[in-house]
Amino acid sequence: MTFVVTDNCIKCKYTDCVEVCPVDCFYEGPNFLAIHPDECIDCALCEPECPAQAIFSEDEVPEDMQEFIALNAELAEIWPNITERKPPLPDAEENDGVKGKIKDLER
Repeated sequence: MTFVVTDNCIKCKYTDCVEVCPVDCFYEGPNFLAIHPDECIDCALCEPECPAQAIFSEDEVPEDMQEFIALNAELAEIWPNITERKPPLPDAEENDGVKGKIKDLER
């Protein structure tokens, strides 16, 4: 089992989750984070740390966000690993909670 970063991370990119990950399984894109499913040890430390509540256990990903399971796997293979907390994106607060941000995902 793995954890999955979903829609609400897009255009926010809080990295509080990265700081608590014991296996460094987060990968960073321009405006989104992804979790590598083969590296995640299902420790659940990241989920409560996400201010945007964008991280779910794979078996609890909402029905309308199922595409993020494959998307995390795909992007974690091509993006660089991130192991330290960074400031969120400048407009994170105004984008937190906005629905349907998949169209805004920058690869």
